[in-house]
Amino acid sequence: MEAKLKTTDPDEVNSVALVNNKSESENSAAVAVDSDQTELKNESQNETSNTTNSPILSFKVSFGKQIIPFQMPASNTIAELKTCLEKEIGVSASLQKLLLKGVLKDELTLELAKVKDGVKIVLMGSKAEDVLKIATSVPVTSVSKSVQSVKKVSLSELIEHKKILDKGLPDDAEVGIKGNKLALPERGLFSLLNRQGIKTRLTFKNDSQEVWIGTAERTQKLRYDTIRGITSEPILGREEYHILTLQLGPTEKSNYYLYYVPAQYIESIKDTILGRFAGLNWW
Repeated sequence: MEAKLKTTDPDEVNSVALVNNKSESENSAAVAVDSDQTELKNESQNETSNTTNSPILSFKVSFGKQIIPFQMPASNTIAELKTCLEKEIGVSASLQKLLLKGVLKDELTLELAKVKDGVKIVLMGSKAEDVLKIATSVPVTSVSKSVQSVKKVSLSELIEHKKILDKGLPDDAEVGIKGNKLALPERGLFSLLNRQGIKTRLTFKNDSQEVWIGTAERTQKLRYDTIRGITSEPILGREEYHILTLQLGPTEKSNYYLYYVPAQYIESIKDTILGRFAGLNWW
């Protein structure tokens, strides 16, 4: 039989009530803490689950002759990859251009950028100190008044170029647009003329970092990094087309000339082959 405590002392009654209230408060607090800890644990597990569910991609990044292997979750962005590359090779993320069948945008995840196991991403860029060194190493020379007064002769007026231009614009040449800049078409540029006056086509292979110069008889493949510079000049009387010069060596004899290149693609050719610093005359 359960014994019942009987008391008539008011102090003892109040003491028992305080003890009961304290016990109930402690139990409620313990339940609240347990609930919070359970919620945090579930959130942590969800985050871990999301990371775990993202597949790990194994790929390579090439920078000149350097090959850098990477393993990253497919949910990582291109911007995060650039940050890792900056730590790895010292090229600022803002100076990097990553190519995989075109330029990869920073906001894309590796998955959305079509990065898959085994692919090779090409990095184009220059270290900040190299850019500064080149920019500050250009000598400042004084030019005499007699030299300044000499008028520069246009390529269009030189006999070796004029005889090619006199062949006329190929019938199926693309329409040139002066004062405009357009992205290079995926098919490349066609119906240009080479130094022999033969129809020539330019195809840009960003995956292998090559430009293919093709005629009906042969195709010459040039790596972007073997082209030391690119210059162009409007054709007199047909300024919507240019004479394009690819500098393949230190002398003029090593120049490769192309004629009737539509003006709207000149800057895009320089950007594609020389990178984002094409506007600097480094050579």
